[in-house]
Parts: sequence; C-alpha cells; structure tokens
Amino acid sequence: MAHTPQIKIPATYMRGGTSKGVFFRLEDLPDAARVPGPARDALLLRVIGSPDPYGKQIDGMGGATSSTSKTVIVARSERPDHDVDYLFGQVSIDKPFVDWSGNCGNLSSAVGPFAIASGLVDPERVPQNGMATVRIWQANIGKTIIAHVPVTNGEVQETGDFELDGVTFPAAEVQLEFLDPAAEEEGAGAGVANSMFPTGNVVDELDVPGVGRLEATMINAGIPTIFVNADAIGYTGTELQDAINGDQRALAMFETIRAHGALRMGLIASIEDAAKRQHTPKVAFVAKPASYVSSSGKQVAASDIDLLVRALSMGKLHHAMMGTAAVAIGTAAAIPGTLVNLAAGGEGGESKRSAVRFGHPSGTLRVGAEAVQANGEWRVAKAIMSRSARVLMEGWVRVPGNYFEEA
Repeated sequence: MAHTPQIKIPATYMRGGTSKGVFFRLEDLPDAARVPGPARDALLLRVIGSPDPYGKQIDGMGGATSSTSKTVIVARSERPDHDVDYLFGQVSIDKPFVDWSGNCGNLSSAVGPFAIASGLVDPERVPQNGMATVRIWQANIGKTIIAHVPVTNGEVQETGDFELDGVTFPAAEVQLEFLDPAAEEEGAGAGVANSMFPTGNVVDELDVPGVGRLEATMINAGIPTIFVNADAIGYTGTELQDAINGDQRALAMFETIRAHGALRMGLIASIEDAAKRQHTPKVAFVAKPASYVSSSGKQVAASDIDLLVRALSMGKLHHAMMGTAAVAIGTAAAIPGTLVNLAAGGEGGESKRSAVRFGHPSGTLRVGAEAVQANGEWRVAKAIMSRSARVLMEGWVRVPGNYFEEA
C-alpha cells in the first residue's frame, strides 16, 4: 500500500511568558509555506495538531489551550533599525483556522532569545556579557517591540531568579518595550480605525442582546480589547478559570459581547464575521481591588494590587494574562476616565496612572505606560513589562510530506 513519508522541518519549542509555541525561521520552511496562504496555514495546523474534534491536539505539538496552540515565524528584517520580523499565528484547536489578526505579547518575550540563538541577529550587536537589545518588527500589526535579552558568555541567558505568576519555575528576566502601541502603521493587519479609541470615546455604551446595555472601554493598544465592569455582568473580578470555562451560558455571553464590541470597533463588517476572527478583539472584565486565592493557592491581598482583571482568549478565560492584553491594561489605566483607570482608583476621571499592578487568575503582574494628550487625542509612547523565556526543545517537527502541498 502506497504511503507518504513524513518530512522534517527545523523548529524550536519555546515558552515565552505564560504561553508556549513552535518557532520557525522563515528560511527553514518548505517553499510553499514561506509565503502567506493556504499551504502555510495547512502546515501549521498539522504541526500543532488541528483541527481536533476531541479538543486535545494529541497528534501535534499543541497543548489544547489557547496559550499552547501557537506558532511563530521569524526572519531577518530588511526594515531600517530592525533586526528581525516576527509573525504570530494563533491556531484554532477544533477548527481548520489560523488567526493572523494580532500579536502574542507573551511569545514576544521569546522572539529576541530565539533570534539571537538562531543567528538572525548581527553578532556585533550581541555582547559577550550584558544585555542585548533586539529590535523586532511585529508583522501582524505593524508595530515595533524592543526586547532586552540577557547574555552570558556570548549565549542567551535563560536561567535566573525572575518569577512570573503563571509560570512554575524562575528564569531570566526579559524586558519588553512596546513602542507606540496604539499607532496605526502602514501595512498593519489590525483593521482598526486610526485612533487608540476607535469610537472616539474612552467609555461607550454597548447594547448586547441577552445582556442589556453595558459600559465598555474599547481600546486598540497592544491588541484590540473590550473592557467591561465585572459587576455589570454578575462577577466580582476574583474568578478563576473553573468559574467561567465550565459555564456554557457565560462563554456564550462573552462571545456575544466580543462580537458586538468588534462590530462597534470596526474590526468586522457584520456580527457573523466574528466567528472568523477569534484572536481579536479580546474581552476583559475589571473590578476594584479585592483579596482572593490564585490558581496556585497563593494569597493575593487587596493591598498588593491596584485592580482586578480577568480576560478571555479564544473563547475561554485565560489562566493568567495575555501579554498584549497587559499592554492594553497598562495603556487604559494611564488614561483618565476609562473603566480600567476608574477601577484602579482614578476617581472622577482625573487621575493618570504611569504603572499598575493588577490581579489575574494566577497572581499579579505590573505593567507601565506613559500617556499624553495632544489636540484632543491620547497617545502612548511605549508600554513596558517584564516576562521570561526558555527553550524547551529544539530539533525538527515532522508532518506528512504531502499535507500542506495539497492545500
């Protein structure tokens, strides 16, 4: 009986922040997958093990969650003042779909280390000991990210004592700067109006079927995000994954909010289009500080945080916080009058916050942003946060040789 042998493709399996993904150099991909299109999507789906009607991704590298069903393609950049181009693909678990509409802030922390270790950064820019600055062009949304990567004896330092809630073991700290995170760049894939606030308002009212009228802050910074108040939808902001992910009615409600927010933001042309754009926008709910026990059993005191935030990714409550959503949180907190700013204590819409520490299901995270207003428009020069990254495995992934060629 005729059979098709597998082919092997150089790849690296990495953790970045609270996510994991399969990293490729563009030059290592088969010719048909070096350009956007069905062949590339089919290859990445097969690598990850999707679509899987069982929802387990047993026959692939995925981990059956939105945080572990991810792919990254990195190439040398031809853009001035950039080292590499970084493209992120969020792979659906149960559908034949790769979403290219946004970035992954967590895996952004692994791009610099991967680029250095893979020889994609000019060796002259990498110190023997110290901090390497990697200039990254985020190709999905047309933004610049600066990664500060520790280097020891000429190699990326991965171990250290930096602790990140949502990650079991300490590692070396990688600081990220998301430059002009709300700016609209030529070639950006976000499809959002030329404004940090696509509607022109820091707070809008959304009329959501089955829910009613909700106050919402809809912002394009890091990733398009819809913020609502926790108490307006029956929550406290201290919820963990089990409280929401096992409740189909709750998940349907959040998807309805997401769809109507996406329409209002100009991300989709009709409500039906939301199903084709799963990665963006995100939905998050916020509340004033309160004490709770995190998913690891760690006690988080109300006095340790400025506000509570819970966010959904790919239709499920995230176990920690997406890095891009953290950028949105920091940016919104810096702007008076947003729901995030008000939850963080910006009473009366007067108080800007240059940094906030927020509570999420796995613990806490600090993110900073500086906002200025000119001619009635808000602008954020950069948002800053720290993550960590580590190579988990490197070598080759294997897929049936004709799988993506037939796409």
